[in-house]
Amino acid sequence: MTFKKSPIALSICLCLSSMSSYSQQTSNDDIEHIEVTSSYRNQSLAKSPASIAVIGEQQIKDQGIQHFEELLHSVANINFSGGTSRPKYLQIRGVGERSEYRGAPNASVGFIVDDIDLSGLGMAASMYDVGQVEVLRGPQGTRFGANALAGLVYVQSNTISQSPEHGFRTSIGNDDLVSIAGYSSNAISEKLSYRLSLEQHQQNGYRKNKFLDKDNTNAIDELTGKINLHYLATEHLTADFTYLFADIDNGFDAWTLDNNGYDTLTDKPGVDNQKSLGSSLKLSYTGFAFAKLEAITSVTATDHQHAYDGDWANPQYWSNKSCTDYYDENANGAFDDSISCEYDYLWSKQAQRDVWSQEIRLISNESSRLFNQSTNWVLGIYVSELDEDNDLDSSYNGWPDEVVDSTYQANNYAIFTELDSDISNGYQLSFGLRLERRNVDYADTLSNKFSPSETMWGGHFAISKTLDRQHEAYFRIARGYKAGGFNMSLPDKLSQFTEFDTETLINYETGLKSSLFENRLISRIALFYMDRQDQQVNASQQNPDKPQQFTIYTANATSSNSYGAELEVSWTINNDTSIYANTGYLNATYDDYAYFDKYGSEIDISGRALAHAPKFTYSAGINYRNDLGLFANVNMSGKSRFYFSDSHEQQSANSTIINAKFGYELADWSLYVWARNLSDQKVATRGFYFGNEPNLDWANKKYQRYGAPRQIGLTLDYQF
Repeated sequence: MTFKKSPIALSICLCLSSMSSYSQQTSNDDIEHIEVTSSYRNQSLAKSPASIAVIGEQQIKDQGIQHFEELLHSVANINFSGGTSRPKYLQIRGVGERSEYRGAPNASVGFIVDDIDLSGLGMAASMYDVGQVEVLRGPQGTRFGANALAGLVYVQSNTISQSPEHGFRTSIGNDDLVSIAGYSSNAISEKLSYRLSLEQHQQNGYRKNKFLDKDNTNAIDELTGKINLHYLATEHLTADFTYLFADIDNGFDAWTLDNNGYDTLTDKPGVDNQKSLGSSLKLSYTGFAFAKLEAITSVTATDHQHAYDGDWANPQYWSNKSCTDYYDENANGAFDDSISCEYDYLWSKQAQRDVWSQEIRLISNESSRLFNQSTNWVLGIYVSELDEDNDLDSSYNGWPDEVVDSTYQANNYAIFTELDSDISNGYQLSFGLRLERRNVDYADTLSNKFSPSETMWGGHFAISKTLDRQHEAYFRIARGYKAGGFNMSLPDKLSQFTEFDTETLINYETGLKSSLFENRLISRIALFYMDRQDQQVNASQQNPDKPQQFTIYTANATSSNSYGAELEVSWTINNDTSIYANTGYLNATYDDYAYFDKYGSEIDISGRALAHAPKFTYSAGINYRNDLGLFANVNMSGKSRFYFSDSHEQQSANSTIINAKFGYELADWSLYVWARNLSDQKVATRGFYFGNEPNLDWANKKYQRYGAPRQIGLTLDYQF
C-alpha cells in the first residue's frame, strides 16, 4: 500500500507536524467529559485516539429511539442490510456481512451488550433503559479480536442507583403500535443493589397481506428485559452480574413482486424469531499490591429461526399466469406452448447457538506503572467457544429441495497486552497487541466436513497530543483480522472457492477533537484510509436449471481500499436550544475483483464501490427544552445511493428521513407526540436482482425491500 493513492496521507502528515507546533497546557477543564466504557480502562472520549460515536441516554430519549435500528441513522458511516425483521447484519465504513444463510457465523462487526456477546444477533437490541451506546469505527484488533474487523457496537445499561429510582413508559401509535416498559433500581442492602428493566413492544409491521386479508403477517412482537446486580463482597472485591433475555416473535412478510413495498400476496408468510438468554459476571479485585484483577465470564443461549415464502405469492396467483411448457407437462408433444404456472417455494433455517467466553486481565495500578511511572499496562487472556446447530429445510412445489442439518464449533484462544504512556510535552502513546488462535469444526448431512485452524494477530499504535485546553489530536494505525473459512456443496465450476483465506485490514487514521466556548461547541473529525488484503466477498449465483436455488459462497478479492471522514458537531446555543450534526464520507472501491453470473460469465467490477457502502451518510437535529416544560426535537438523517450486492449492479436511491417529537415535561411525568419518516419516503434497506417470476421466464429483475413508512404515536413517561 502506498499513500500516493490516498488524499488522507497529507492530512496525517499535517496533523503530526502540527502537534509539535502547539504549546502544551496541562489543564483540561475545557475538554468535554464523556467516558468511553468499552476500553480496558474508562477513558474520556476527548482523549480516546480513535473515531468513536457515543449516543447517550438523553439523546436516545429526545429522539424517541426504541430500538437500535432507529439509532443507526444517527451515526456516520454505518449501514445495515434489511433482510431480517430487525437489523442483524451491520456494515461500518463499508465492511460487514449482509446475510448468513448456511450456518458458519463469522461476524465482522461485534455487538456487545453489558459484556454479553450478541454479534450477529443484534435483533435483541431494545434501547429502553440504556445509558450509552458506543460505535467504534475501524478495526478493534487489540480489544475484541476476530469479531471486530470493521468495528464494534457496545451497549451499556444505565448505572445501578443506590437510592430508589423507578420509571414507567407506554406508547401507542398507528400500525396498532403498543409499547409498555418499566424499570426499577435501588439498594437492597449496603452491599447489594439492583436494576431491573422490562419492555413489551408490539405492532403490525406495516404490511397488508391481500391474499390472507391480514395486516399482521410482518408483525413485531418483542419482549426484552435485563437484570443488573452490583455486589460489594469485600473492601477489595466487587461483582457485577447481568442477566438478559429476549423473546422475539416477529413475522417476516416483506417482499413484493411488483415492488410496491407494502401490499403482499403470500399464502405462507415467514417468521423471524429469536429467543436469547444471556448472562455475564464481572469480578474486580484490587487486593493485589501490583495490579487490579478483572475476570469476565459470559454465557449466551439462543434459538433463532428465519423463514420466508420464497415465491412471494400464492398458488392461485401463479395459476393465473402463463408459463412456457418446456417439459411437455401437458403431454401434447409440444415444448413451447403455454400452461398455467406452478410455483410454491418455502425456505426455513432454525438454529441453536450457545456461546461462552472467559476473559481474565491484570490492569496496572499507581504503584506498578512502568518506565518511571509513565506507563499503564494491561495483560490478559481470552477463551471462547461458539456452538451452533442448524436445520435448513426448503421445499419446491411440494417436494423437498435443500434439506441440510449441520453442526459448527469455533474455539478461540487469545493473549493480549496494551501499554498507555504519558510522555513529555503533552504527548500520549498507546500500543496494543493481540495474538489469537482459532479452531473450527463443521459437518453436515451432505458429507461436508471442514476443520480449519489458524493463528492471527492484530493490534494498534496511536500517538495523541493535548494541543491546548480545547483541542486533542491523534494519529492511529490499527490492524484487524477476520478468520478464513469454507463454502459448502459448491458446484464443480466453483470448486476453486471451497476455502477462503484470512482477511486483514490496516486502518490509518488521524483526528482532532475540540471543545470551544466552555464546552458549548464540540466537534470531532476523523480522516481515515483503510487497506484490505484478501478481502472476503459474499457472492450469490442463481442456478439456471433450478432457479429456486442459489449458490451462496465467500471468495477472496485481491484487495480493496477505502478512505473517508467522519465529522460530529454539537452546539449549545443557549440553555434551551442545541443543534447537532454528523456526516460521513466514504470512498470504498475494489482494486481487482470479478464475480460470475448464473451462466458462468465473468463480470469484472474492479474499481467499483463496495456493496452497502454509501458515499455520504448524514444526520442533523435541533433540540429545544425550556423551564416551562415545553420540549421539541426535529431531526433528519439520510444516505446517498449504494450498491445492494457484489453480485449485481443494482443500487438504492438517495434517501432522507425526517423525524419530530414534541412534548410537555414536568418533574415526574412527560407526555410526547412524535412522528418518524414525516415525508413518508420509501427507503430501500435491501435489494436483490434475480429471476423470481416463472411467467417472465425467470428473467432477472430488481426487487427492493423498504423500511417503515410514516409512523405517528403518543408516549407517556413517568418517573418516581
